[in-house]
Amino acid sequence: MIDLEKYPLDKPDSPAFKALVKDCQAQLDAEGLFNLVGFFTPEAIQATLAHAKPMIEKQAFTHARDHNVYFRDDIDELPEGHPALRRYKTINHTVCADQIEGAPIIELYDWAPMAGFLAAVMDKPMLYPMEDRIACANVMTYYENEALNWHFDRSEFTTTILLQAPNAGGEFEYVKDLRTPGNPNFQGIADLYDGKVETKICPQTPGTLNVFKGVNTAHRVTPVEGETPRINAVLTYYEKPGARFNETELMGFYGRTKPWAELAAEKGFV
Repeated sequence: MIDLEKYPLDKPDSPAFKALVKDCQAQLDAEGLFNLVGFFTPEAIQATLAHAKPMIEKQAFTHARDHNVYFRDDIDELPEGHPALRRYKTINHTVCADQIEGAPIIELYDWAPMAGFLAAVMDKPMLYPMEDRIACANVMTYYENEALNWHFDRSEFTTTILLQAPNAGGEFEYVKDLRTPGNPNFQGIADLYDGKVETKICPQTPGTLNVFKGVNTAHRVTPVEGETPRINAVLTYYEKPGARFNETELMGFYGRTKPWAELAAEKGFV
Protein backbone atom coordinates (compact mmCIF):
# COMPACT_ATOMS: atom_id res chain seq x y z
CA MET A 1 0.00 0.00 0.00
CA ILE A 2 2.81 2.42 0.79
CA ASP A 3 6.43 2.91 -0.30
CA LEU A 4 8.16 1.30 2.69
CA GLU A 5 11.64 1.81 1.26
CA LYS A 6 11.14 5.56 1.26
CA TYR A 7 8.82 5.69 4.27
CA PRO A 8 9.72 2.78 6.64
CA LEU A 9 6.71 2.94 8.95
CA ASP A 10 7.13 -0.76 9.66
CA LYS A 11 10.56 -0.21 11.26
CA PRO A 12 9.97 2.26 14.11
CA ASP A 13 13.35 1.53 15.73
CA SER A 14 15.37 2.15 12.59
CA PRO A 15 17.51 5.26 11.95
CA ALA A 16 15.54 5.84 8.74
CA PHE A 17 12.23 5.95 10.63
CA LYS A 18 13.63 8.33 13.23
CA ALA A 19 15.04 10.59 10.52
CA LEU A 20 11.66 10.62 8.77
CA VAL A 21 9.88 11.59 12.00
CA LYS A 22 12.40 14.36 12.66
CA ASP A 23 11.98 15.75 9.15
CA CYS A 24 8.18 15.71 9.42
CA GLN A 25 8.35 17.50 12.77
CA ALA A 26 10.59 20.18 11.28
CA GLN A 27 8.12 20.72 8.43
CA LEU A 28 5.24 20.96 10.91
CA ASP A 29 7.06 23.59 12.94
CA ALA A 30 7.98 25.65 9.89
CA GLU A 31 4.86 25.29 7.75
CA GLY A 32 2.11 23.90 9.99
CA LEU A 33 1.96 20.80 7.79
CA PHE A 34 4.04 18.15 6.07
CA ASN A 35 3.70 16.28 2.79
CA LEU A 36 5.03 12.82 1.93
CA VAL A 37 4.92 12.61 -1.86
CA GLY A 38 4.38 9.15 -3.30
CA PHE A 39 3.42 7.72 0.08
CA PHE A 40 0.38 5.77 -1.16
CA THR A 41 1.34 3.66 -4.17
CA PRO A 42 -0.31 3.97 -7.61
CA GLU A 43 -1.56 0.38 -7.26
CA ALA A 44 -3.18 1.19 -3.90
CA ILE A 45 -4.77 4.33 -5.35
CA GLN A 46 -6.20 2.39 -8.29
CA ALA A 47 -7.59 -0.35 -6.05
CA THR A 48 -9.08 2.17 -3.63
CA LEU A 49 -10.80 4.07 -6.42
CA ALA A 50 -12.13 0.79 -7.83
CA HIS A 51 -13.80 0.20 -4.46
CA ALA A 52 -14.92 3.77 -3.94
CA LYS A 53 -16.10 5.08 -7.31
CA PRO A 54 -19.20 2.87 -7.66
CA MET A 55 -20.23 3.88 -4.17
CA ILE A 56 -19.46 7.56 -4.88
CA GLU A 57 -21.66 7.47 -7.96
CA LYS A 58 -24.63 5.76 -6.30
CA GLN A 59 -24.53 6.08 -2.52
CA ALA A 60 -22.33 9.01 -1.48
CA PHE A 61 -23.83 11.43 1.02
CA THR A 62 -23.93 14.98 -0.32
CA HIS A 63 -22.77 17.31 2.43
CA ALA A 64 -23.91 20.80 1.50
CA ARG A 65 -24.17 23.66 3.94
CA ASP A 66 -23.51 27.35 4.43
CA HIS A 67 -21.12 27.81 7.34
CA ASN A 68 -18.63 30.17 8.92
CA VAL A 69 -15.03 29.39 9.76
CA TYR A 70 -16.09 27.81 13.07
CA PHE A 71 -18.93 25.57 11.79
CA ARG A 72 -20.93 27.14 14.63
CA ASP A 73 -23.84 29.58 14.51
CA ASP A 74 -22.76 31.61 17.52
CA ILE A 75 -19.47 32.61 19.13
CA ASP A 76 -19.90 34.08 22.61
CA GLU A 77 -17.36 36.86 22.09
CA LEU A 78 -18.84 38.03 18.79
CA PRO A 79 -22.02 40.03 18.16
CA GLU A 80 -24.44 38.84 15.52
CA GLY A 81 -23.36 40.09 12.11
CA HIS A 82 -19.65 40.35 12.94
CA PRO A 83 -17.62 39.96 9.70
CA ALA A 84 -15.75 36.96 11.14
CA LEU A 85 -19.09 35.08 11.17
CA ARG A 86 -19.76 35.42 7.44
CA ARG A 87 -21.00 32.21 5.89
CA TYR A 88 -19.90 30.52 2.70
CA LYS A 89 -21.01 27.35 0.94
CA THR A 90 -19.32 23.96 1.20
CA ILE A 91 -20.34 20.99 -0.89
CA ASN A 92 -18.78 17.56 -1.23
CA HIS A 93 -19.81 13.94 -1.49
CA THR A 94 -18.74 11.51 1.23
CA VAL A 95 -18.24 7.76 1.31
CA CYS A 96 -17.44 6.19 4.69
CA ALA A 97 -15.18 3.34 5.77
CA ASP A 98 -18.08 0.95 6.33
CA GLN A 99 -19.09 1.39 2.67
CA ILE A 100 -15.68 0.38 1.28
CA GLU A 101 -14.28 -2.13 3.77
CA GLY A 102 -11.38 -4.01 2.19
CA ALA A 103 -10.18 -1.04 0.13
CA PRO A 104 -6.45 -0.35 0.59
CA ILE A 105 -7.11 3.06 2.13
CA ILE A 106 -9.19 1.43 4.88
CA GLU A 107 -6.59 -1.28 5.42
CA LEU A 108 -3.99 1.48 5.78
CA TYR A 109 -6.18 3.27 8.31
CA ASP A 110 -6.44 0.10 10.42
CA TRP A 111 -2.72 -0.76 10.11
CA ALA A 112 -1.17 -0.15 13.54
CA PRO A 113 2.16 1.27 12.26
CA MET A 114 0.24 4.11 10.59
CA ALA A 115 -1.13 5.32 13.92
CA GLY A 116 2.26 4.69 15.50
CA PHE A 117 4.01 6.87 12.94
CA LEU A 118 1.56 9.74 13.40
CA ALA A 119 1.90 9.47 17.18
CA ALA A 120 5.68 9.70 16.87
CA VAL A 121 5.49 12.79 14.65
CA MET A 122 2.94 14.49 16.88
CA ASP A 123 4.98 13.52 19.97
CA LYS A 124 2.14 11.57 21.59
CA PRO A 125 2.37 8.33 23.57
CA MET A 126 -0.22 6.63 21.36
CA LEU A 127 -2.91 7.30 18.78
CA TYR A 128 -5.89 5.04 18.12
CA PRO A 129 -8.30 4.47 15.22
CA MET A 130 -11.90 5.37 15.95
CA GLU A 131 -14.38 2.63 16.79
CA ASP A 132 -16.89 4.56 14.68
CA ARG A 133 -16.76 3.01 11.19
CA ILE A 134 -18.84 5.84 9.76
CA ALA A 135 -16.60 8.72 10.86
CA CYS A 136 -13.19 7.07 11.11
CA ALA A 137 -12.06 7.24 7.47
CA ASN A 138 -13.85 8.95 4.60
CA VAL A 139 -13.37 9.37 0.86
CA MET A 140 -14.54 12.83 -0.20
CA THR A 141 -15.31 13.94 -3.75
CA TYR A 142 -15.60 17.47 -5.16
CA TYR A 143 -17.08 17.98 -8.61
CA GLU A 144 -16.78 21.07 -10.80
CA ASN A 145 -17.47 24.33 -8.90
CA GLU A 146 -17.63 22.47 -5.56
CA ALA A 147 -15.38 23.43 -2.65
CA LEU A 148 -14.68 23.10 1.05
CA ASN A 149 -14.72 26.63 2.37
CA TRP A 150 -12.60 28.33 5.03
CA HIS A 151 -12.73 26.67 8.44
CA PHE A 152 -10.82 25.51 11.49
CA ASP A 153 -10.83 21.84 12.48
CA ARG A 154 -11.92 20.61 15.89
CA SER A 155 -9.06 18.11 16.06
CA GLU A 156 -5.45 19.11 16.66
CA PHE A 157 -4.30 17.67 13.36
CA THR A 158 -5.83 16.23 10.18
CA THR A 159 -4.50 13.42 7.99
CA THR A 160 -5.38 13.25 4.29
CA ILE A 161 -4.25 11.36 1.19
CA LEU A 162 -5.03 12.70 -2.27
CA LEU A 163 -6.42 9.94 -4.50
CA GLN A 164 -7.33 11.90 -7.63
CA ALA A 165 -6.40 15.44 -8.67
CA PRO A 166 -8.77 17.60 -10.72
CA ASN A 167 -7.82 19.26 -14.00
CA ALA A 168 -7.52 22.58 -12.19
CA GLY A 169 -8.59 24.20 -8.95
CA GLY A 170 -9.30 22.00 -5.94
CA GLU A 171 -6.16 23.29 -4.23
CA PHE A 172 -5.41 23.11 -0.54
CA GLU A 173 -5.06 26.73 0.63
CA TYR A 174 -4.17 27.68 4.19
CA VAL A 175 -2.97 30.27 6.68
CA LYS A 176 -0.74 28.89 9.43
CA ASP A 177 -1.67 29.91 12.99
CA LEU A 178 -4.28 32.46 11.98
CA ARG A 179 -5.44 32.13 15.57
CA THR A 180 -3.70 30.86 18.71
CA PRO A 181 -5.03 29.43 21.98
CA GLY A 182 -4.60 32.87 23.56
CA ASN A 183 -5.74 35.02 20.63
CA PRO A 184 -8.85 34.19 18.55
CA ASN A 185 -7.86 36.95 16.07
CA PHE A 186 -11.37 37.76 14.94
CA GLN A 187 -10.13 40.70 12.87
CA GLY A 188 -7.66 38.43 11.09
CA ILE A 189 -10.48 36.10 10.12
CA ALA A 190 -12.50 39.02 8.76
CA ASP A 191 -9.41 40.16 6.84
CA LEU A 192 -9.00 36.66 5.40
CA TYR A 193 -12.51 36.81 3.98
CA ASP A 194 -11.69 40.22 2.48
CA GLY A 195 -8.54 38.93 0.78
CA LYS A 196 -6.22 40.96 3.01
CA VAL A 197 -4.32 38.00 4.48
CA GLU A 198 -1.49 36.25 2.65
CA THR A 199 -2.32 32.59 2.07
CA LYS A 200 -0.31 29.61 0.88
CA ILE A 201 -1.15 26.88 -1.59
CA CYS A 202 0.07 23.38 -0.77
CA PRO A 203 0.86 21.51 -4.01
CA GLN A 204 -0.25 17.88 -3.96
CA THR A 205 -0.11 14.96 -6.35
CA PRO A 206 -2.10 11.71 -6.03
CA GLY A 207 -0.59 9.48 -3.37
CA THR A 208 0.63 12.38 -1.21
CA LEU A 209 0.12 12.02 2.53
CA ASN A 210 -0.64 15.45 4.01
CA VAL A 211 -0.81 16.10 7.75
CA PHE A 212 -1.64 19.57 9.02
CA LYS A 213 -2.49 21.27 12.29
CA GLY A 214 -5.99 22.37 11.38
CA VAL A 215 -7.21 23.51 14.79
CA ASN A 216 -5.56 26.94 14.46
CA THR A 217 -4.67 26.89 10.76
CA ALA A 218 -7.50 28.26 8.63
CA HIS A 219 -7.78 26.20 5.46
CA ARG A 220 -10.00 25.40 2.52
CA VAL A 221 -10.21 23.45 -0.74
CA THR A 222 -10.68 25.91 -3.60
CA PRO A 223 -13.44 25.31 -6.18
CA VAL A 224 -12.73 22.47 -8.60
CA GLU A 225 -12.41 23.39 -12.27
CA GLY A 226 -13.06 20.95 -15.10
CA GLU A 227 -14.72 17.58 -15.47
CA THR A 228 -12.29 15.52 -13.36
CA PRO A 229 -13.36 15.56 -9.70
CA ARG A 230 -11.02 15.91 -6.75
CA ILE A 231 -11.04 12.79 -4.55
CA ASN A 232 -9.21 12.55 -1.25
CA ALA A 233 -9.26 10.40 1.85
CA VAL A 234 -9.48 11.77 5.40
CA LEU A 235 -8.18 9.55 8.24
CA THR A 236 -9.05 10.40 11.84
CA TYR A 237 -7.20 9.21 14.94
CA TYR A 238 -7.63 10.02 18.63
CA GLU A 239 -5.42 9.92 21.72
CA LYS A 240 -7.87 7.64 23.54
CA PRO A 241 -9.42 4.41 22.25
CA GLY A 242 -13.13 4.06 21.60
CA ALA A 243 -13.81 7.47 20.03
CA ARG A 244 -17.18 7.86 18.31
CA PHE A 245 -19.26 10.70 16.91
CA ASN A 246 -22.62 11.34 18.51
CA GLU A 247 -25.85 10.98 16.53
CA THR A 248 -26.14 14.70 15.79
CA GLU A 249 -22.63 14.78 14.36
CA LEU A 250 -23.21 11.65 12.31
CA MET A 251 -26.41 13.04 10.80
CA GLY A 252 -24.80 16.39 10.08
CA PHE A 253 -21.73 15.06 8.32
CA TYR A 254 -22.90 11.70 6.92
CA GLY A 255 -26.68 11.76 6.83
CA ARG A 256 -27.09 8.56 8.85
CA THR A 257 -26.48 7.01 12.24
CA LYS A 258 -26.77 3.32 11.32
CA PRO A 259 -23.98 1.08 9.97
CA TRP A 260 -24.05 0.84 6.20
CA ALA A 261 -24.81 -2.90 6.08
CA GLU A 262 -27.86 -2.43 8.29
CA LEU A 263 -29.08 0.61 6.37
CA ALA A 264 -28.48 -1.04 3.00
CA ALA A 265 -30.50 -4.06 4.07
CA GLU A 266 -33.38 -1.86 5.21
CA LYS A 267 -33.41 0.29 2.08
CA GLY A 268 -32.51 -2.37 -0.45
CA PHE A 269 -29.36 -0.56 -1.60
CA VAL A 270 -27.07 -2.34 -4.01
